[in-house]
Amino acid sequence: MIMGFIAYLKTQFILHLLISFVFIVSGLIINFIQLCTLVFWPINKQLYRRVNCRLSYSLWSQLVMLLEWWSGTECTLFTDKATVDKFGKEHAIVILNHNFEIDFLCGWTICERFGVLGSSKVLAKQELLKVPLIGWTWYFLEIVFCKRKWEEDRDKVIKGLQNLSDYPECMWILLYCEGTRFTEKKHQISMQVAESKCLPKLKYHLLPRTKGFTTTMQCLKGTVSAVYDVTLNFKDKKNPSLLGILYGKKYEADMSVRRFPVEDIPEDEKECANWLHKLYQEKDALQEDYENEGCFPGAQYKPPRRPWTVLNFLFWATVLLSPLINFAAGVFVSGSPLLIIGFILFIGIACFAVRRLIGVTEIEKGSSYGNQEVKKKN
Repeated sequence: MIMGFIAYLKTQFILHLLISFVFIVSGLIINFIQLCTLVFWPINKQLYRRVNCRLSYSLWSQLVMLLEWWSGTECTLFTDKATVDKFGKEHAIVILNHNFEIDFLCGWTICERFGVLGSSKVLAKQELLKVPLIGWTWYFLEIVFCKRKWEEDRDKVIKGLQNLSDYPECMWILLYCEGTRFTEKKHQISMQVAESKCLPKLKYHLLPRTKGFTTTMQCLKGTVSAVYDVTLNFKDKKNPSLLGILYGKKYEADMSVRRFPVEDIPEDEKECANWLHKLYQEKDALQEDYENEGCFPGAQYKPPRRPWTVLNFLFWATVLLSPLINFAAGVFVSGSPLLIIGFILFIGIACFAVRRLIGVTEIEKGSSYGNQEVKKKN
């Protein structure tokens, strides 16, 4: 009965609004502090980086908390112990499939459990730089932003990646080589491109975009030790959403993880690209196994959840919700129509902001990569 009541509470909009308020306001405070840390850059670049890793962790871990503790989603790794023992102890490139709305959260929860969430990196599309909290935080983390037009991005991407070669924290670079989330329409277009390039067709993935991977490998040669290939799926063919997580829905995420030492990956750009295409064929075979068997092959390992995400959220909730509740009570006690209307307007704006942030993750969003390729082909 108690569990049923807790599950009911998790569906209540007022709690969602309070959680969102904590995330947004704490994020703006963190962004302001990050702005202030810029004074460290010319004096001590590594100190700047270490401070910003922890500030970023304080923001991103709130989302991980929702996945791990609020929804109770379980993450199981299918890998060997030798690979697990390397996690959090080496710089690595992590290749993830891009099929689900919360695949980034599943990647982050593994980063969190092995202590690299604050220092995790991505190659992000330029539009995200304008998104408050997300883009702003990534800017201070030295995330490489690109327009996905190689002629325009080349110098910027190479310089940005090379600047990370002396990063002081253990760093995972999360790459979604497909470039955009999987949909049936994008898959059809992608397979037309595969046919035009005489490449094997994929059933569960889009054709990988090799330029970002090969460039990252070249720029961080001598820095990264391995490439981790991560293939994600959910039990019972669930297709989870961020809204589902917010409503407390529990999912079971399975992740097949394979480690490839960088010395086993070809240095030549063309051969490296072919290696990536072969990897995606193997990922497709893994997804086929999962479709048939309901799990990935190999030993199972469940990395334990850490308490820091909850403690961090409770800190921000204590700091921010007490004055908010006192202010709201004062507004309604005052009986002033102007104050009450203003407060309700503020709530409406907050709801809109939350919806826009969630919209960034929706699976229908994404690049028009496939269409662009078809245009080039024609």
